[in-house]
Amino acid sequence: MRQIDHHIVGGAGGGSRFGDVLDPNNGGVQAQVALGDRAVLDRAVAAAKAAQPAWAATNPQRRARVMFEFKRLVEANMNQLAEMLSAEHGKVIADSKGDIQRGLEVIEFCCGIPHVLKGEYTQGAGPGIDVYSMRQPVGIGAGITPFNFPAMIPLWMGGVATATGNAFILKPSERDPSVPVRLSELFLEAGMPEGIFQTVHGDKEMVDAILDHPDIGAVSFVGSSDIAHYVYNRGVANGKRVQAMGGAKNHGIVMPDADLDQVVNDLTGAAFGSAGERCMALPVVVPVGEDTANRLREKLVPAIEALRVGVSTDAEAHYGPVVTQAHKEKVEGWIAKCADEGAELVVDGRGFTLQGHEKGFFVGPTLFDHVTPDMESYKEEIFGPVLQIVRAPDFEAALELPSKHQYGNGVAIFTRNGHAAREFAARVQVGMVGINVPIPVPVAYHTFGGWKRSAFGDTNQHGMEGVKFWTKVKTVTARWPDGAAGGVGDAGNAFVIPTMG
Repeated sequence: MRQIDHHIVGGAGGGSRFGDVLDPNNGGVQAQVALGDRAVLDRAVAAAKAAQPAWAATNPQRRARVMFEFKRLVEANMNQLAEMLSAEHGKVIADSKGDIQRGLEVIEFCCGIPHVLKGEYTQGAGPGIDVYSMRQPVGIGAGITPFNFPAMIPLWMGGVATATGNAFILKPSERDPSVPVRLSELFLEAGMPEGIFQTVHGDKEMVDAILDHPDIGAVSFVGSSDIAHYVYNRGVANGKRVQAMGGAKNHGIVMPDADLDQVVNDLTGAAFGSAGERCMALPVVVPVGEDTANRLREKLVPAIEALRVGVSTDAEAHYGPVVTQAHKEKVEGWIAKCADEGAELVVDGRGFTLQGHEKGFFVGPTLFDHVTPDMESYKEEIFGPVLQIVRAPDFEAALELPSKHQYGNGVAIFTRNGHAAREFAARVQVGMVGINVPIPVPVAYHTFGGWKRSAFGDTNQHGMEGVKFWTKVKTVTARWPDGAAGGVGDAGNAFVIPTMG
């Protein structure tokens, strides 16, 4: 059976624990991944520590050239990477290519790293005194990434971390580890020195080893909110810089004047694409007014029933299986819970099977109506192909729902009314807002991050926020007095603090 090893300097080696990598399309085991421990991490950190000073001293233009070449290599290997990703995750090929492409957009941002690393400069801050700042790398960083985006999120983290001069150690999900390993190989092929981008595999034992390691200065995490909170607290307690992105329950507000045909088209992709396994999915739709709700539901039902669920290689499928049998059971458990809580089950996706793939982890598209904010199924993240309709009587009630929810990752409003959209964007208590955009993931040169239990830490992913996270600012106050080199000078050249001048 195929074995997936760590990608670290000196080869994998060591360790006796392995985890199964499943094929979500048929339920079988397709590979085994090595589960590392502190000893494996120590080897990776030692290699990173040896390589990072020279990489940091490499001028940023040369580091950018590695990013340019890496981008070219990923594009040349796009089909192979997408097939590898789909085989382990279950998302269809088109979604896998989108996963990779959104990661590449961050790499494109990193190609401009010489510009964004420029510091600030003030001439004449005091008599003969200049002040300037420089951004320097943290040293060694680590990324702990989830199963649902095994290319995009590692590139969000690792691209910016290495472009700014750090060494980076990636701990991807053990459920779909092959693409992260392949990305590590392509970075080496692109000219990145050994030890700068390494991949280690593992479970909680490896996560804790990363959070406790004294030589790792910064940790970036994406996953569920409970684990994000744990990662943040443990990492900070150990003196690390930590950004930890958690779960979500994103809402789509539909105003009475919205183009409902466009809304339905957007919702079917945003709610059910990638089987709903996205923290920026849109699992809650909030029509404003009963008439809007009834008209929306009438259009939604046939659109949902027309969705095609298939294996990840089916080019006609809208989405594929969920990642594991355990996750399938969890999603179907939430469907049962929502029905028990009194919501109207309009379309039931439980019990879905695909001929020839009866053991695959498939869940059909599911629609609920008359969901209320007191239901546990509304409060919690389902992370599956389930869409809930929560009816709101007016704009204020609709605005209140995402603002008061425990999660604050993303939200969207669908309307033709510019004033309503502007008012909503200004007042809603959520980190990322879409106006007639169902999945408002910002472009790579802006920043990604939610509010409330969707994010722990003060700095977001990628863009300038990412650069700030992976660097430390050093400010220099410089004075070059008159007189001969090494001379004592005179009282007229006495140093004066700028604010005292």
